[in-house]
Amino acid sequence: MQKTILFLSAILLSNSVMAQTTNQSKTMKSQVEENKAVVWRFNKEFIEQGNMKSFKEVVSDHVINHAAPAGTPAGPESMRYFIIEVLRKGFPDIKVEILDQVADGDRVCSRKALSGTHTGEFMGIAPTNKKVTFNVIDIIRIEDGKYAEHWGMSNIAEVLKTLSEK
Repeated sequence: MQKTILFLSAILLSNSVMAQTTNQSKTMKSQVEENKAVVWRFNKEFIEQGNMKSFKEVVSDHVINHAAPAGTPAGPESMRYFIIEVLRKGFPDIKVEILDQVADGDRVCSRKALSGTHTGEFMGIAPTNKKVTFNVIDIIRIEDGKYAEHWGMSNIAEVLKTLSEK
């Protein structure tokens, strides 16, 4: 009888631990999915549409933009300025395609293509009407549902060369 009670106790404890682990796994998965959704909103609503309300909802006031050019502010203003005043002015029809996205914990890494037609001045280059694609890899750290840190690499030098060629 005592062995039976011990056996049943072990099964109940095992099931309890498994349920707890499953719930933690579901919570982690849902958090990762929420983080990916924040990145999607930034790309689709802010980069593509220039929606400042979305920008304020998904970017922390204390964000650190590690990709900001040397000597420029690395906070939210650097991100807002580049997207609104530089990128969208040069490429008003900009579209973002997220090609790959991997998330783990509080980080989301995206490989994406930003495509548009150069119909406005971009980084000192007059409109050329050339269609170009920026290939970008971003790593975003999400905290409390907002961008907390950003690292990024792109082929911007290649795009500038293409725009400068006659």
